[in-house]
Amino acid sequence: QVQVVESGGGLVQAGGSLRLSCVASGRTFGCYAMGWFRQAPGKEREFVAASTWSSAIYYADSVKGRFTISRDNTKSTVYLQMNSLKPEDTTVYYCAADCHNSYAYTVQRSYDYWGQGTLVTVSS
Repeated sequence: QVQVVESGGGLVQAGGSLRLSCVASGRTFGCYAMGWFRQAPGKEREFVAASTWSSAIYYADSVKGRFTISRDNTKSTVYLQMNSLKPEDTTVYYCAADCHNSYAYTVQRSYDYWGQGTLVTVSS
């Protein structure tokens, strides 16, 4: 089993920044990628960013140039630095672990373990 825990959400003004953290623990040896998704009420969960152990990185078009995903393998931690935040970025952000190497890192169903989510609120 793998446990995934996010932190770092909060309230920020438009144009501001936040950094989310995600710690994976347990049997993480076989987990090849970590991803961030977000889901607004009444909407489907959407891909935000992903990072693989081979250092490949993927971003949704909506966050390119504003968000940066990074990882510290020694701490089994993935970060999502969010800059130039917009009110439409307001939602719950989820971290997830792909522990069977799906090769489809932007797809929700590729991920096996999910965190509980952390709320990001961007005020206008």
